[in-house]
Amino acid sequence: MKNLKFIILLFCCFITFGFQESNIDKTEPKPEQIRELLARAESSIDMMEFDKAQEQLNKSLDYAKQIDHKPYVALTSGILARMFQVRHEYDKAITELERAISIQREAEDEAGLAYSYVLYSKILNSKGDYDRALKYLDLAKKYYESEGDLEQLGLVSLNKAVLYLNNEETKDRALSELKNAEIYLENSENTYELSRLHYFLARAFEHEGNYEKAENSALKSLELAKEGNYTGMTMYSYGLLSGIAEKRRDLAGSLNYLQKMNEVREYVFNINKEALLTEANDRKGVDALKSTLDELTVQNAEQEKTLKVNKLTTILSVALITILSLLTLSLYKNNNLRARANELLQKKNSELILAKENAEKASLAKAQFLTTITHELRTPLYAVTGLTHLLLEESPTESQKEHLNSLKFSGEYLLSLINNILDLNKLEANKVEIVKTDFDLEKRMSDVLIALKNSADERNTKIHFDFDQNIPKNLVGDPLKISQILINLLGNSIKFTEDGDIWISVKQVRRKEKMVSLFFEIKDNGEGIGKEKQKAIFENFTQGSTQINRKFGGTGLGLSIVKNLLSLLNSEIELESELGKGSKFTFELNFESHEADTKDTTVAPIKIDEKPISNEIMEDKHILVVEDNKINQMITRKILEKNKVICDVADNGSIAIEKVQNNHFDLILMDIHMPGISGIEATIEIRKFDSEIPIIALTAVTLDDNLDEFYLNGFNDIIPKPYKTEEFFHKINKYLAARETTV
Repeated sequence: MKNLKFIILLFCCFITFGFQESNIDKTEPKPEQIRELLARAESSIDMMEFDKAQEQLNKSLDYAKQIDHKPYVALTSGILARMFQVRHEYDKAITELERAISIQREAEDEAGLAYSYVLYSKILNSKGDYDRALKYLDLAKKYYESEGDLEQLGLVSLNKAVLYLNNEETKDRALSELKNAEIYLENSENTYELSRLHYFLARAFEHEGNYEKAENSALKSLELAKEGNYTGMTMYSYGLLSGIAEKRRDLAGSLNYLQKMNEVREYVFNINKEALLTEANDRKGVDALKSTLDELTVQNAEQEKTLKVNKLTTILSVALITILSLLTLSLYKNNNLRARANELLQKKNSELILAKENAEKASLAKAQFLTTITHELRTPLYAVTGLTHLLLEESPTESQKEHLNSLKFSGEYLLSLINNILDLNKLEANKVEIVKTDFDLEKRMSDVLIALKNSADERNTKIHFDFDQNIPKNLVGDPLKISQILINLLGNSIKFTEDGDIWISVKQVRRKEKMVSLFFEIKDNGEGIGKEKQKAIFENFTQGSTQINRKFGGTGLGLSIVKNLLSLLNSEIELESELGKGSKFTFELNFESHEADTKDTTVAPIKIDEKPISNEIMEDKHILVVEDNKINQMITRKILEKNKVICDVADNGSIAIEKVQNNHFDLILMDIHMPGISGIEATIEIRKFDSEIPIIALTAVTLDDNLDEFYLNGFNDIIPKPYKTEEFFHKINKYLAARETTV
């Protein structure tokens, strides 16, 4: 009977233990626990305690999955990749790191991505792929600069220096990067990275032949490595000191350091050996426990014989064993199912990564194709528009004039289509960046209205402009994006408003310290848009209806571009419209202002009418046209000579340099893409001996929003081909007048 009570008690304890274990397993881990585990894992890797690091990483991964914390799941894979990298298992490291990067991109974890990029560069450095390694470091550097993280910038500089040291062609650049790292890490408490810094400083000094400084830096690295118990760095520092001592003819010292390095190496080997022995001892402990249980079973059997346990005891024992067997079988099946599920998930994840990479490659190919085809389209289009302009000035008959005007309109329409597709392509590819600069919003809007006045006059439409005079004169923002938004919205209103009015107004709605919020409104009394179409018109290649498309033409890209640009500026476009009664577009933008709240609100009235450009200043001026395309040469030359310009032509950049050296020119029109040296290279050479002559880039190249490269290389201005003759003459006259003033 006593034995029966013992078995029942054992059974209850088993169930209670299982219940408690179940409750413990259900306790949700906290992010702080995962963060602590990951930090300990990194420390274990630094000390080359890989078994301990693996255990900590497994636990942190399990916790991160339980709370579905994707950044920590990715970071666990990243730190595991670092362990493989330290152990020189590079293929495993790359597999884990690519998994981490995929998750971080999906979760938009920029901090995690920066960490992974630095680690990827280390792996690529170890594999000898220095160029790709440098690119990943630059990606990480861009993020840390935006965050102002000096310590991480120091680690980027340190890893760049390691790259340079490993490459024979760039070794001389390493010391400069190490000095930068030393400045950034001046206040760092990361002893492991400081140990690495002094180690590679020693290598750089050794390369330069400064063995005294090399030895001091190596000793500092050794001191920090011993302080932090960083086994690997201790071993490497001893090895470096041995090499330096040998080069200083200190053979005894070299041998001493070499022996110490071997002692540390043997210690690392013993760590691994002890881990194996521990595993073996654990196995022996299990065997011993089994033996003990066998003995107890025998004793219990003898006791059962002695006490003649009744039949019920046997039944309960069998029931208990059956339950335990079923639980074991269930756990085994669950583990198998989990393993298969994990394998399937990994396979699907790999397929998704591959599909994502293919999609990114396709998107990049599309962007490159559009950029290339644009240049190829602009070059013949320049011939069409240029020849049309020349023919219109040669007194054509009325019927010829009508045809030529139609041809001119078609050319301008085609150019507008190309520009819209390119703008949309840049927005979709996330290649558009916000550029903040000081600008006068009132003047910027006045310029937009002047540019669109002719189009409004052709539609017999009046534009009314209302600008709140409480708005600060100088704002900080992106004037180019503002102009692009207004041109598209006003152009849209002009297209759909004939014999009507357009009102554009800007009001200040809030102002707090340096921040100013402005409310923009563009309203017309034109065609209007039906309720059912108002959302769709902001999509690509969409207009109000097929009838509107046939009547007014257009691609339906303008409003899509506006929506994307405003989204980039953290704003949204609102539309109120009624078919046949007009439309109203509104949006709000925030700007910075360095002006005080009170200011003089008296300003000069806005003049929309632009004074006609006088071309008399061009008479008898010497202009050099640098162009390899014979048709473009002829067109540009004829347009200039009609205004009494003395024109000379150079077929390529080399000829242009020679002609500028031997002749006097008042201005140069320079193409960019030419055989031999490019227009940019030719301009750089010309600026070496003539810094005054105006040089304008006359090119069919698609220009990005950032034109700094042209200006930094010596160009005064850029005229994209094909151009409007008014803009062409305006820019030439502007620089000729400025040159006369300075002379």
